[in-house]
Amino acid sequence: MFNQLSIIGCGLIGSSIFKALKKKGSVKKLITFDNDESVTKIIRKEKLTDKIVSSLEEAVHDSQLVLISTPFSSFESIVGSLKKYLKPGTILTDTNSVKKGPDEIIKKINLKNISWIPGHPISGTEKSGPTSGTAELFENRWTILSPSSEADQSDIKKVSDLWESIGSKVKIMSATDHDKILSLTSHLPHVIAYNIVKTTMDNNEKLKTDIIRYSAGGLRDFTRIAASNPTMWKDIFIDNSDLIVDAINNFSRNLEEFKKIIAEKDGKKLLSIFEKAKESREAVIKAGQDTDKPNFGRK
Repeated sequence: MFNQLSIIGCGLIGSSIFKALKKKGSVKKLITFDNDESVTKIIRKEKLTDKIVSSLEEAVHDSQLVLISTPFSSFESIVGSLKKYLKPGTILTDTNSVKKGPDEIIKKINLKNISWIPGHPISGTEKSGPTSGTAELFENRWTILSPSSEADQSDIKKVSDLWESIGSKVKIMSATDHDKILSLTSHLPHVIAYNIVKTTMDNNEKLKTDIIRYSAGGLRDFTRIAASNPTMWKDIFIDNSDLIVDAINNFSRNLEEFKKIIAEKDGKKLLSIFEKAKESREAVIKAGQDTDKPNFGRK
């Protein structure tokens, strides 16, 4: 498929891509670069690469595909630094959770004779860093590719085949549709999780201690979501701010209506809301996005 692939950034996603590609034998040689020395030490210790390099020039030399898997706040700097080292015909892709920002940066930097195929694996955990990566992270999960209409179809297929080789299901989707859908399925739930944790923990120390000690499943699961990588989510909220604000406004309107129903003790409307929510959960399970085992299959 590819003789050599470069991974720029080796956190949860980058290290998982490496482990999955090595397990499946999808790429002959993998080159890794990360500008965080502490990460580099872990990469070297855990042998998370065929070759670790100390510069972006070395990282992309002779690679047919370069995959950037860093927080969005460093994306422009990395692409700008890579520009003079990328050979004509190189495929450039990414794993950013928002596609509008990377697209705008690529257009601004004006890469010549480079095939830009933006991507986003819809997978991950609340853990971060290279030691958190697993070869199974992408199995039966969606990866969305958002190439422009001018993108080379053969290059799109190469990137698609790469993701499929490590177990992912691939969907081609416009950047606009991607950012809208993710603002609702991923970004808004994180907004809610962060705010629930903030609301419950903004109490005096005694009450705060009891809240933590007696956390029910609901709060526990929201704290899991809220434990996600802070830098990554700061970047997502800034990059997709317009659509996230739209989602929050819609959520706020629904919340006000919900509050009114509770205040009025309207059992009929409450049952209707809860039943529809239950149906949504069943639809998610039917779509293969979660297990129907109790407690999410946790032991």
